[in-house]
Amino acid sequence: MQKIVLICLATLASLQTMAQPENRWQQRVNYKMVINVDAPKNQFKGTQRLEYSNNSDQTLDRVFYHLYWNAFQPNSSMDVRSRELGKVAVNGRADWDARVRDRILKLKPDEVGYQKIISLKMNGVPQPFKYHETILEVNLTKAIAPKTKVVFEMEFEAQVPLQVRRSGRDNPSTGVRFSMSQWYPKMCEFDYEGWHPTPYVAREFYGVWGDYDVTINIDKEYKIGGTGVLTNAAEIGWGYDKAGTDLKSITSAKRTWKFVGKNIHDFVWAADPEYVHLVRNMPNGGPTLHVIYNYKPDNAKNDADWNTVADAAVTVLPFIEKNFGKYTYPQYSFIQGGDGGMEYPMATLINGPGLGTVFHEWMHTWYQMMLGTNESMYSWMDEGFTEFSSQLVDDHYTEKVRVDQMTKAGNTSGLKYYDSIGKVLPLHHAGSYASYFALAKSGIEEPMTTHADHYNTNFAYSIDAYSKGCTFINQLGYIVGSQTRDKILLEYYNRWRFKHPNANDFMKVAQDVSGIQLDWYKEYWINTTKKIDYGIDSLWEENGSTNIRLKRVGQLPMPIDVVLTKKDGTTETHSIPLNLMFGAKKEDEIGKFIVDEEWRWTHPTYIFNTKIGLRDMVKIEIDPTRRMADVDRKNNLLEITW
Repeated sequence: MQKIVLICLATLASLQTMAQPENRWQQRVNYKMVINVDAPKNQFKGTQRLEYSNNSDQTLDRVFYHLYWNAFQPNSSMDVRSRELGKVAVNGRADWDARVRDRILKLKPDEVGYQKIISLKMNGVPQPFKYHETILEVNLTKAIAPKTKVVFEMEFEAQVPLQVRRSGRDNPSTGVRFSMSQWYPKMCEFDYEGWHPTPYVAREFYGVWGDYDVTINIDKEYKIGGTGVLTNAAEIGWGYDKAGTDLKSITSAKRTWKFVGKNIHDFVWAADPEYVHLVRNMPNGGPTLHVIYNYKPDNAKNDADWNTVADAAVTVLPFIEKNFGKYTYPQYSFIQGGDGGMEYPMATLINGPGLGTVFHEWMHTWYQMMLGTNESMYSWMDEGFTEFSSQLVDDHYTEKVRVDQMTKAGNTSGLKYYDSIGKVLPLHHAGSYASYFALAKSGIEEPMTTHADHYNTNFAYSIDAYSKGCTFINQLGYIVGSQTRDKILLEYYNRWRFKHPNANDFMKVAQDVSGIQLDWYKEYWINTTKKIDYGIDSLWEENGSTNIRLKRVGQLPMPIDVVLTKKDGTTETHSIPLNLMFGAKKEDEIGKFIVDEEWRWTHPTYIFNTKIGLRDMVKIEIDPTRRMADVDRKNNLLEITW
């Protein structure tokens, strides 16, 4: 009896750990797919059995699927949107995505992409459906009741488009035959906000958590890398069974590959006869790392560069897990393919072995694949957080590997890259700040609440999502303290992993960890395009001490760090909290500091006092770490010559 009670208590504790914060439910999917590829025709046919769990408290009378490849047809929404943006000039350049341009319009019938549904049944009953280009609407003959499960069975066929955007075939820049992303009819997400049948116009995704069982039948000379674990590795060989083995010989015309992925929200694969497979195993356990790339005869550098990718992944994973959370899956694959870099669960498609792209796409595992935010609405939580973390990973790798190599070679000229940037940008994430400043001064900035597909320009979207999103996180460290910010990121991962967090969820974590009210920061930085600009107004001596008056020139209020430098070189740091914070940071990379009275956001000026005499002072600087994204730093520094 006691044993049974203990088991029940353990089970209850486990359920409570996995429960959604604030009882937020989420749907669940279980895919089983089998496809047969006709490689010469660039087509395939497939079957899909989808077990769909309606864990909501709502009755569903219809469902929606994504049919992404229908975007790759002349006059599609993706095609027209790209060409319309191409009519907009930003900095003297057409604002379309250079990878898309007007290429879709020029696709021939055997080069377009399509996904066609041959039949669709729910619990054995045929269902009526309607195409909305890249969205399939299914009006159910019988509604799905709350807390019930149904089974959809589908037959479909598809044609692989010529490589245009993310997925496709025969990309001349990589030589990869098939980059198979967004390749299957995918159930749209239904959450607490309702359905999200987002048409495929340009960017960003949102998927339902679940399990995938995928069988691929393809011509036997092809080699495959993808999401999930290869369950028939003994039949395949080619390094999946044991590192360094060859692809096993078979007599049949086609080979069968079987992949399984657990608790993921998408599935990608790529295939080419010339692929090379590298395998790395993490010391002391951990995931198996795969690097799969296209072989180039007589190009030893290509092989060396991809081996560097494999070794670099082993080098940086401990740093990533320590700072951003544990990688929870059994494997990860870096696969050459696609048209740049694009992340998927347990894998990424990258067009080359550049480590900057490698680290960025891998960090999407933490800030999308294991969190599952609605990227269309919160692209900055996906791209911005990834940009922030991947730059730190790259810095770590530089310090651990490249610096050591250069030092051994006696060449240290490149070790102080950031020293040449000047007094405008921060030590870390300088590129993101520079891009944000360019957008802030462009006159075409839009709020970060804008839907990813609905920005007026690609220029504004890209900088908002990547650079301003990255700046949001780095600047959060300025507000609450960099050490506290790091704790926030870990707690965010621990609390919201596999649970589709939104912006308010992140801010709640930030407030809980820091003890500081932060709703104002999200309101100003995310919901508006107001700018930060502070300056030193005046100073005067009174009774042997000095009064310093600061002014807020911009419309976005912030807490302010001010460093005072004396003639003898010693400094005194003041941290002035904003009244909206109802608190102040307690620790930071700036070292010891004095916390002054709060600055009321309604007041354009603020006066604080120091016991340092006016004639003992030689410099006053607002935010010498340059983490505050002040659009005009000329008024942040006052140097006094006596």
